[in-house]
Amino acid sequence: MYFTDKRNITRWFIISASFFIVVLIVWNTYNFFQIFKNEERVRMELWATAQKTLANANEYTDVELPFQVISKNNTIPMIVTDTTNRIINFDNIELSDSNDTIALQGYLNQMKSENQPIKMELSAQNYQLVYYGNSPLLNKLKYYPIALLLIIFLFGAVVYNFYRATKMASQNKLWAGMAKETAHQIGTPLSSLIGWVEILKTENVDEDIVDEIEKDVGRLQTITDRFSKIGSEPILERLDVIAETQMSFEYLKSRASKQVKFSFEAPDYPVFANINPALHSWTIENLVKNAIDAMKGKGELHVEIEDLPNQIHIKVTDTGKGIPKNQFQKIFEPGFTTKKRGWGLGLSLTKRIVEDYHKGKIKVVHSEIGKGTTIQVSLTKSQIQ
Repeated sequence: MYFTDKRNITRWFIISASFFIVVLIVWNTYNFFQIFKNEERVRMELWATAQKTLANANEYTDVELPFQVISKNNTIPMIVTDTTNRIINFDNIELSDSNDTIALQGYLNQMKSENQPIKMELSAQNYQLVYYGNSPLLNKLKYYPIALLLIIFLFGAVVYNFYRATKMASQNKLWAGMAKETAHQIGTPLSSLIGWVEILKTENVDEDIVDEIEKDVGRLQTITDRFSKIGSEPILERLDVIAETQMSFEYLKSRASKQVKFSFEAPDYPVFANINPALHSWTIENLVKNAIDAMKGKGELHVEIEDLPNQIHIKVTDTGKGIPKNQFQKIFEPGFTTKKRGWGLGLSLTKRIVEDYHKGKIKVVHSEIGKGTTIQVSLTKSQIQ
C-alpha cells in the first residue's frame, strides 16, 4: 500500500510539474508577443513621424534620416487614410492587382481589428491615420503557443498510450499466469477423478450415472485445456462450426434451469472455419451463461447460425433485461459487470478469443430494455484447400 501511494504521489507530482511548465512557457510566449507588438508600434510611430517630417520639409530640412526610417519598414503592412477613411497610400501588402480596392478595404478592416491607428498630424487642421497590421514574424509567434500545446498534447497522448499498453501487458501477463496455474492445480485432482470413474465402471454402478460423471469429468478436462491455452497461441483446426457449437449448446441445455426454453437453428449441412475447439466451446458457454444470467434463469434462449458467402454468424438471443445502447461496447471491457458478484471477465475473454485468436468479430447487434439482447459472433469461413 505504501509503495502504491508513493507511486501515485510521484505520478501526480510529474503531472503538476508538467502543467506548471506548460503554463510558464505559454505565459512567457505571451510576454514575448506583447514585447514585439509594442516594438512594432514604436517603429510605426517613428515611421509616422518621419512621414510627417517629409510632408512639412523645406529646403533647410535634413531629410536623410526620415528617408532611412521610411525605407527600413519592409515587413509591417500599413495603410494610410485621410479623415474620411479614404485610402491614400499603402505598403508591404501583396495584391494581385494594385487597383483592387475591395481587397485593399478588406486588409484595412483587418488592421482596424488588430491595432489602434496612429494619428499623423500634418498641420493644425490636417491629419491622417496610419493603420498597420502584424508583421509575419509576429503572426508566427502568435500561433506558437497553439503549436506548443498541440505538441505537448500529442506527447501526452503517446505517454498515456504507452503507459496504458504497458499496464495492459502486465495485466495480461498476470491473468495468463493465473490461468496456467489454475490449469495446473486442477490437473492433479482431475487425474484422480478419472481413476475413480474407471473404478465405478467395474463396481456395477448405474451406467447412466457413470456416463453423466464422465461427461462432467470431460468438461473439467476441457476447462483445464482452456485455461492452459490462455497467453499462448492456440492451434486452429478446420472444423464444422455447427457441430462444435451444437455440442456445447446441448451440454449447457442439459444442465440449465428447466425454466429456460432453449432453441437451436442452423443449416442442415456442415459449415467450416478455422477454430480451436476448446476455445470456441468457451465462447459459446460464456454467451449462453451470460444470456441465462440476463434472464435471471427464466425465459427463452435462441442460438442461430447463419451461413453467408464468406462468413459464419452465430447469434445468441435472450429475453432478458436488455443492454442500454451506450453500453454496447463497454460490456466487452475487462472488469465491466452489472452483476453484484461478477468479475466482468466472461465477455472480455470471449472478445479476446473471437477477435485475437479466431480473427473474428463480436458485437451487440440488437438490444431493447426489458425485452432482450442479441449478440453476434462473426467468423471467416474456411475454404476447401
